[in-house]
Amino acid sequence: MDLTSLSAIALRQGLDAGTFTAVDLMAATLDRIEAVNPALNAIISLRPREELMAEARAADRAGRGGPLHGIPMAVKELVATKGLRTTWGSPVFADHIPDADDLVAARLRAAGAIIIGKTNVPEWGQGSHSFNPIFGVTRNPYDPSLSAGGSSGGAAAALAARLVALADGSDMMGSLRNPAAFCNVYGFRPTWGLVPGDAGQEAFLSTLATEGPMARDPQDLALLLDCLAGPNPQMPFDRETPKFSPLEPMSLAGRRIGWLGDWGGAYTCEPGILALCETALTTLADLGATVEPVAPPFPAEKLWDSWITLRAMLSASGKRALYDDPAKRALTKPETIWEIERGLKLSAAEVYAASQIRSDWFATASRLFERYDALVLPTAQVWPFPAEWRWPRAIGERKMDTYHRWMEVVIPASLAGLPALNLPVGFGANGLPMGMQIIGRTGADLPLLALGEAYHRATDWPGRFPPPL
Repeated sequence: MDLTSLSAIALRQGLDAGTFTAVDLMAATLDRIEAVNPALNAIISLRPREELMAEARAADRAGRGGPLHGIPMAVKELVATKGLRTTWGSPVFADHIPDADDLVAARLRAAGAIIIGKTNVPEWGQGSHSFNPIFGVTRNPYDPSLSAGGSSGGAAAALAARLVALADGSDMMGSLRNPAAFCNVYGFRPTWGLVPGDAGQEAFLSTLATEGPMARDPQDLALLLDCLAGPNPQMPFDRETPKFSPLEPMSLAGRRIGWLGDWGGAYTCEPGILALCETALTTLADLGATVEPVAPPFPAEKLWDSWITLRAMLSASGKRALYDDPAKRALTKPETIWEIERGLKLSAAEVYAASQIRSDWFATASRLFERYDALVLPTAQVWPFPAEWRWPRAIGERKMDTYHRWMEVVIPASLAGLPALNLPVGFGANGLPMGMQIIGRTGADLPLLALGEAYHRATDWPGRFPPPL
């Protein structure tokens, strides 16, 4: 039995039944990482084998525990992990060893997971391509010459390559969705607030980014989301938290799905992406859903202007100390400096206007969900690109005017804080994976995952087409 190919649900069942032990699973995991990870650079800061095997033996002695008891996990490098190097991909923190866990790491440990190391990210998580000056670039398991996406690129590549069964990620501008699409796995951005942030940071304005789960099937997403979700009494904006696992597939009979395509041409896509998504939509139709094209419901340029204003405002405020220290500024990548400098020039009136646009879009989207159970967009506008690039400079004839414009298609869900699930949609003529994001109303996380489970049972792209490693 190849333990590394099993889902997290299957691992939990096998451990509980005594079919194999946590020691067996840890040994198989570390053997797989040793064989495969050097070509991908998905997992970084891997802990010593003897330490991890000792923790696995302790898990076996302890008997049954939490839902992740004895399961190896690598935590995203943007999450602080007690006693384990955490750099945020920045040379400024190259040797940083946190004294405490962030909330995500703490909840994973509480659920019984054994943290084996970290997953690679772009510096500060900015940019949808996972490279940084400390650990280098993460490569795509389906073609190691190409990007695995980002910022949860290490997590997505590790999942696809069967280095781990589950992965945490975070998503401001598509970081749970874009790498999932590039690597043929599932990534779920929850309703904003379902997975709370950490106390000690600004909490009332910083409502663009969220943590969330990644996996090779929606059942595992639900398992991990049960561990991550739930209120943090020290943070505002709690959400009602249902139980997600076990996940039952949704009947799609009578469901209405709105297809937004390329938003009337605003979101230019490379050839083949829209067609692949439209083919996947026929699967939803075959399952009983009615799929309808939807005209652009809101000016795309207004969404973009609001987005880059609010993002820059948060970057300038949260990273001001980097900029004010000349030595730290010299070690910070130009894309982050651009965000900070743009944010420092903003007026209160400009930030307010951006928030007003955001509010208008949320109201517009809410009205759309009176007609549709879900809305669909491509997850990415480009195919996985050469790993040596910093970012795509153009899509076709359209030049990209910022380092992240090529991922503009993820903005509608992020700006409104809506739940969005990347569904793998198969492979293009170039042999590369792609995905589409299916977006629900605020709080519709469980129905969205249930829809994803129905789709997965009809397709199972990650299971049918693992990478040819």
